[in-house]
Amino acid sequence: MKTYLIAVALLASLASAHAQSRIPDLKGTWTGKGKAVVLGANAHHPGTQKAADAARVRDIEATHVVEGQDGRLAWGHSTSAAAKDATDPFVWALASDNRTIIGADADGYFRITLTGRDRMDKCYAHNGLSPSGSVVAACYTMTRKR
Repeated sequence: MKTYLIAVALLASLASAHAQSRIPDLKGTWTGKGKAVVLGANAHHPGTQKAADAARVRDIEATHVVEGQDGRLAWGHSTSAAAKDATDPFVWALASDNRTIIGADADGYFRITLTGRDRMDKCYAHNGLSPSGSVVAACYTMTRKR
């Protein structure tokens, strides 16, 4: 009986380890609303402000469409409610914990934590070296539409 219980425990732990190592499917349309602190202006945060002007807090509604995925690597494009015609390509890489994502687009960086199958906490930032010269930082929750 003792041997049987050890075997069952071993199989359960192996099944659990296998489930944890499964790479999540990121493809789909992710949307979210939040706040961003902005210096200057860009397509997603329009205005006449310059980066040297006072910081402003703005609402942001973003969409990320993950069009492709190869293992831990994913790619797609982003849009926002303020710049629906602007599609910014991005690339993401998923860490071995299957929860942490680091990524980039043409002028900034993503740090994402998957908090559920269809939910993520996304942070995005870019510095004054971006093409617009603006500086942006934002973190908010996004959900995937299925």
